[in-house]
Amino acid sequence: MARTLPFRILNVFTCAGDPFSGNPLCVFEDGRDLSDATMQALARQFNLSETTFILPASSDGATARVRIFTPSFEMPFAGHPTLGTAHVVRALRSGGDRVVLEMKAGLVEVLAEQDAWTLRAAYEPRTRKPDASRAELAAMLGLPEPAIAGQPLWVDTGSMQLVIPLAAEDDVRRMTPDPTLLARHGSAAGREEPMAYVWAPAGQGEALARFVFVVHGGVVEDPATGSACANLGGWMLATGAPLPVSLKISQGEAVKRPSRLGLHVDAQRHVFVRGDVVELGRGTISL
Repeated sequence: MARTLPFRILNVFTCAGDPFSGNPLCVFEDGRDLSDATMQALARQFNLSETTFILPASSDGATARVRIFTPSFEMPFAGHPTLGTAHVVRALRSGGDRVVLEMKAGLVEVLAEQDAWTLRAAYEPRTRKPDASRAELAAMLGLPEPAIAGQPLWVDTGSMQLVIPLAAEDDVRRMTPDPTLLARHGSAAGREEPMAYVWAPAGQGEALARFVFVVHGGVVEDPATGSACANLGGWMLATGAPLPVSLKISQGEAVKRPSRLGLHVDAQRHVFVRGDVVELGRGTISL
């Protein structure tokens, strides 16, 4: 007998008034009794950057357990799936504006103000310097070496990523990543695809960012990356930025999918990521 699986399609980190901005997400409302292979196949079917599955919590204090899949592999944590899934959990549970999601990276608290959601990074940042030189990283991005304005770092506040600070907005816009060099220098243990997050200041309290990764030998760009936004907060902690600090980050410009992310690092060194969530539609799949 076929099982009917309800799902919802959402956009996360949207820009005000534009329902087609932000990063798309598929959330399956009930992942119970689905095998790992079936979850992976469903994520591949939808072919979005991530698809999530809601399960009963197994930890004290959690509202629900969540598993996150890209079309190729499972992730321990990711930003826009966390915010979008919290939005669905609140709707299903008819509860308040506080949701605690149990993920492979740990318990993640998510708070809402209407449809704006804020998560706290899964854990304190873990950092290390890359093996590649600045010249090698600049070549990887298709930029001159002086475009790299600070210390590149591998940062992990839930998912390990390479954070590279650039000197100016124009450097972010004109970078042309080389897939071979990105595969060589942008790989980290625990990640299936090489990647890099680059950013630069874009005025008072503003920044412009891009997140690129390699899939099947080609460079792909993410319109909004909440985990990388959290890792930027971790980078600021590691490099001694004055606290507290808040940034409004624009991402997705290069792929014509404008997105808006809020980053706040408080005086107690806690990292928060904020974004608006819009539900576009619902459907079912029969298996």
